Amino acid sequence: MRKLLLSIVFMATITASYAQKSLVLYYSETGTTKTVAEELQKQLQADIEVIEAVVPYSGNFQETIQRGQKEMQSGELPALKPLKKAIADYDIIFLGYPIWFGTYAVPIATLVKENDFAGKTIVPFCTFGSGGLNTSAEALKKALPKANIKAGYGVRTARVAAAAKELDRFLKENGYKKGKVKKLPPYSAQEAVTDEEKAIFDAACSSYQFPLGTPVTVGKRKTPDSTDYMFTAKSQGFNGGESTSTIYVTVGNAPGAKPEFTEVVR
Repeated sequence: MRKLLLSIVFMATITASYAQKSLVLYYSETGTTKTVAEELQKQLQADIEVIEAVVPYSGNFQETIQRGQKEMQSGELPALKPLKKAIADYDIIFLGYPIWFGTYAVPIATLVKENDFAGKTIVPFCTFGSGGLNTSAEALKKALPKANIKAGYGVRTARVAAAAKELDRFLKENGYKKGKVKKLPPYSAQEAVTDEEKAIFDAACSSYQFPLGTPVTVGKRKTPDSTDYMFTAKSQGFNGGESTSTIYVTVGNAPGAKPEFTEVVR
C-alpha cells in the first residue's frame, strides 16, 4: 500500500511538472549556448528568449575577458535590453549562459539583480571550456535565495554535438519531459590509476589549453553507450599549494572512439 501511495505521489509530481509553463531564457556570445538553448526549446516545446546587452560584447576572446574582468571588479554591470516576455508568467525558467571566470557570464549578473525570480523554479544550463556548472549554480543560489535552483545541465563547447542526446536524458530523468530512461549505474569506488587508465586520461585531456593535473585515482562505470571514468587529479593551485579536482572522461563504445573529457569539477 505504501509503495502504491508513493508511486501515485511521484506520478502526480511528474504530471504537474508537464503542466507548468516553461521559458528558455539564455545569454550567448559566440552562439554555442544558443545552440543548446534552441535544442532545449525544441525538446520542451517551450517559449524562448535571448538576453541581449545594450552594448554587445565583441565576440573576441581577449576583449571579452578584459571587459568582463573590469565589470566584475568595478561592479558596473552591463545594461540589458528589456525582456519581451514577463518572467512572472512562467513557472520554470531554464536559464542558460556560458561560463566566464568560473561562474555565469556577467550579463546574467545584471539579469538576476534586476528581475524578480522569487518562487520560480530555475534550471541552469551552461556551456564551458572545462567546467563551471557547479560553481555557477551555487552562485545562483546566493543571488536568488527566494528561487528554487534545481540541478542543471552543462556541456563543453568541444562536445556541443552531444547536447541533444544528453538533454533528452536530463529532461526525462528530472521529469521535465515525458518518457523514461534507464538509470545510469554508479561509478565504482576510487582505485589507484593504472598505466592504461592514465593513457586514457592523457588522450582525453592533453590537448586542452591548460594543464589539468595528474590523475591519482579513478572510478569507472559501463553504460549502453560508453565506458565512463571519474578521475581524481592533483595539480598545483594558483597559490602554490596542491589542488584536487574531479575530471570526467568518456569513451564511446563505437569502434575507434576517442576518449573525451566531459567536465572538470574543482
